[in-house]
Amino acid sequence: MHFSKTYAQLLLTLPPDLRESAIQYRQLKKIINQIVAELTALGLSPDVLHQVLQPPSAAADKGKQRADADPVHASAGSRVIYELANVADHVEPRLRLRLDSSDDPPTTDSASPSSPPKSETLVSLPIPQEFIISALGSSVHQHQSSSDPHDPADGELAAKVDTGDLPAELIIPLVSDTAFFRTLTEALESLASYLVGKRTEFESTLRVLSQEISSAARPSSHSAAFHPYSPYSSDPANISVTSYALSITSRSDLDTWRQIFQLYMEADIFQGHQERFRGERDVEDAETRLHAFSSELKERMAKGSLKLRMKQSRIALNKFLELNTFILDLRKFQHVTAEATRKILKKHAKRTALPLAPDLTSPFVVRPDSLDSALVLSRPAVRNSETLSLSLLLVQALTETLLPIVPHLDDYSCVICTSLAFKPIRLHCSHLFCVRCLVKLQKRGEEHCPICRATTVLSADRSNVDWALLNFMKDWFPMEAKKKLQQNEREAAEEEMHELGLDVRGCMVM
Repeated sequence: MHFSKTYAQLLLTLPPDLRESAIQYRQLKKIINQIVAELTALGLSPDVLHQVLQPPSAAADKGKQRADADPVHASAGSRVIYELANVADHVEPRLRLRLDSSDDPPTTDSASPSSPPKSETLVSLPIPQEFIISALGSSVHQHQSSSDPHDPADGELAAKVDTGDLPAELIIPLVSDTAFFRTLTEALESLASYLVGKRTEFESTLRVLSQEISSAARPSSHSAAFHPYSPYSSDPANISVTSYALSITSRSDLDTWRQIFQLYMEADIFQGHQERFRGERDVEDAETRLHAFSSELKERMAKGSLKLRMKQSRIALNKFLELNTFILDLRKFQHVTAEATRKILKKHAKRTALPLAPDLTSPFVVRPDSLDSALVLSRPAVRNSETLSLSLLLVQALTETLLPIVPHLDDYSCVICTSLAFKPIRLHCSHLFCVRCLVKLQKRGEEHCPICRATTVLSADRSNVDWALLNFMKDWFPMEAKKKLQQNEREAAEEEMHELGLDVRGCMVM
């Protein structure tokens, strides 16, 4: 299947506003046909250009490459050079013909009667005679009137002219090629303006969504039943948490949003963070992972394990999924636009025999300190550490704005038991453990901190309770804190029974 058909089918899978901003691939193909016709009318068909055209950088080639070049071209130099000049607000492709004496045939001591005099130079150009006369003006016309009117057998114009009267170079603007690059660059500039607006709209929606989630996932402190603890009014041994009752009366979806964000981080939809794979994922992998994440959410909600009690939360969840879908569509659009641009530039070089076009900039790639920076589209992308794709930038904005709204359980877990570090004990070395794990270390007589090996374990007492963090955990993790307190009380009771020599594996009838 031709790429133009594949390109059209891929665009149909995208939203209408993205399709309207896409590059007109078929229109550019028609302009390429016009370029070929224009070059052929000038006598510079692709076959001729393959023989005489050299890029401006040919002079900087390696010596080995120059040695392997065609002997005729190596001695004759660059007869025709393809270049792009900046004219006003657009790029003007043109051909530069060097009119010099480098193409003189070798002469002998006895000059033949048919050879030109030493004051004249034989210039061989694959350009029609009338175009040369029109381009160079009346001075060339005077020389042409005294020259042989018949063309050479090979079809090229052989003109005997005085090198002192001719300009050093002849510049031929390519009208159709100018239209090609103007159409392509205008499409990319229009796309860049569109993406700037979409990025602003995305960030605005993200700010509103963060406020909605913050309001829907309120902690227990928003309820009048929440009572903080203090070292001046509370005994650490008598702390209790009525988490489940608070979560019901406060009408908060805090725990549900924590589970949603946990699933989202585990999905690693757009960017891998695991040791096996790190970096931006390809479009197919991201689409598969986003579909799996959405399906998991629907399945858990259908079973009742995830339940959003507030209407505000349900609306926010739909917005959250829509933002992720937009990022995926943007990734698809970025991929298909880069591929279309690369292929049309390659087709331009192949059909016209003109060198590969210069670097064109992509509106999908930005630098952190500038919105005007871009990435090359005319060849495979090589992203350095200073550039960032727009889709990845939006992913980072999404995760950095929404995920911190709900504190993550792993950030407040005990490194020994890996559960919530409630009641938190902060040693003098600043490391944190739950009270049960610290009591077990002290009973075993271990004085060294498990993390830094400082001798701070045996000296810990009630003064090491981190009251601020205790209130924070009670506020944001009410269910986990209550569960951990119940577990601690059960373990403490079992230890007391063991110390009394009683078996606690089952019921005992007296």
